Amino acid sequence: MSFIPHLILAGLIGIHCKIITVSRVSVKAGGSISIPCLYDQYYRNHVKHLCQGYKWQSCHIVVDTNQRKSSSGKFSISDDTNQRIFTVTINEITHKDTDFWCVVEKWGEDVGQYFQLSVTTGMSNLYVDQQEITAFEGGSVTINCHYKYSAERKWCRLGRTCVTNQSGSIDGTAVTIDASVSNDFTVTMSKLRTESSGWYWCAAGDLQMPLHVTVNELPTATLKHHHNRGWWRELAR
Repeated sequence: MSFIPHLILAGLIGIHCKIITVSRVSVKAGGSISIPCLYDQYYRNHVKHLCQGYKWQSCHIVVDTNQRKSSSGKFSISDDTNQRIFTVTINEITHKDTDFWCVVEKWGEDVGQYFQLSVTTGMSNLYVDQQEITAFEGGSVTINCHYKYSAERKWCRLGRTCVTNQSGSIDGTAVTIDASVSNDFTVTMSKLRTESSGWYWCAAGDLQMPLHVTVNELPTATLKHHHNRGWWRELAR
């Protein structure tokens, strides 16, 4: 009967494996952070919430999609049902804000995934200049990932693949990594498509830092519209 504990363990793991998020993020005390949580398509219309606490059984809900901001304004949540990602934001972070769960409510047993904030007094051990980046299709975008300690570096898309070498690709988008500067590695994504929009994260060792890339269409339709109305002729006068 030695197989029974393994079945029980598999069942317990299964409770918390249907949401994908980062596992450990370094953040400066007093700052804020946004964390993406990717969920299964079956949960599009379910209520999502952020639960605070180390243990799954005793964590307490601090915000959910029925009430998108906490009364204090410290926590907020938004849900992109098309991308199947809900995003939680934590503001005015203190050293007590360390343990959280991304949770989807469902009948019988809620589904959750744990993530940890590593709160520092000074500069974070891994950070990016900004968590939200906008670019145009066909173009490129460059992200600087700053880190304190030497560790394995990689660039990943949430729920997809990772690039660990100097070059590679993610969903048809070319990726290059330049680690020639100490305590800093630069990620460049080129030949961007609108499908390249989404959440990514850079990693150094066991730390990850998520950021969102939005790729907009080129405004060719707008230019064509102006051209058809004689806009170019007016400009030439």
